Amino acid sequence: MNDQSNKPEHIAIIMDGNGRWAKNRNENRIKGHIKARKSVRESIEFCVEKKIKYLSLFAFSTENWSRPKIEVKALMNLLNSVIEEELNNLIDQNIKFLTIGNISELPQITRNSIEIAKEKTKENDGLNLILAINYSGKWDIINAVKTLYKSRKRKDLNNFNEKTFEKYLSTYNIPDPELIIRTSGEERISNFYLWQAAYSELYFTDILWPDFNKKELNNAIFEFEKRNRRFGKI
Repeated sequence: MNDQSNKPEHIAIIMDGNGRWAKNRNENRIKGHIKARKSVRESIEFCVEKKIKYLSLFAFSTENWSRPKIEVKALMNLLNSVIEEELNNLIDQNIKFLTIGNISELPQITRNSIEIAKEKTKENDGLNLILAINYSGKWDIINAVKTLYKSRKRKDLNNFNEKTFEKYLSTYNIPDPELIIRTSGEERISNFYLWQAAYSELYFTDILWPDFNKKELNNAIFEFEKRNRRFGKI
C-alpha cells in the first residue's frame, strides 16, 4: 500500500458472484457460498493487518428473500454456523461484530448467534466488522423516516438537516465508506449504502467473490489511493 495517511477508514464490499463461481464449475450454488467463506476471512485479516477501522460486508439484501427457498435456508444456516465458528477468532483479533438491517425477520437461531457475537465482542476496539443482513439502502432510509416520524423531534423541522437525519440511519456513529468494492464484473451498488455512498469511491472488479483475496483487496486500495477526492470542490 502507499501512504498510510491516505488509506480508507471504512471499506464496504458487495460480495457478488458466488452463484456464477459455482455454475462455472458445474456445482450447486450453495458450493459458491461455502467457498466464499475463505474470501471473507482473508478480507477481515487484511483489514486487521492494515489497521482499517471499519469493514462492511453486504451479506444478504432485502431482495434476496426472492431467491429459491432452499438457497435462502442454506444461506441462513451457513451464516449461523460461520458466526458461531468464527466468534473466537473475532475475539482473539479484537474485532467488534456489528450488524445493520432488519434482524427481526431472520430465523430465531440466527438472531441468537448474532446477539451472542455482538455481546461477546462489544468491548473490542480494533476492526469494526459490520455485516449487512436483510439490509437495503431504501429500507434504511424508510426506516429512518418512520423512526423520525414517531419521535417528537419531527416538530422541529425548521432546524432539520443532513446531520440530524443521519442520526436515524442504522449506520449512525459509523463513518461513511470511502471505498465501495463490488466483485463479479457488475457495475452498480444494488440498493446497498444509498445515503452513505454519496462521496464513496467505487471499485469494480471482474473477480468473482469466492476468488477474491488479500491481493485483490490491496489492488482496490491501491487504486483508491490514486484518486483525487474533491467533494465538489475544484
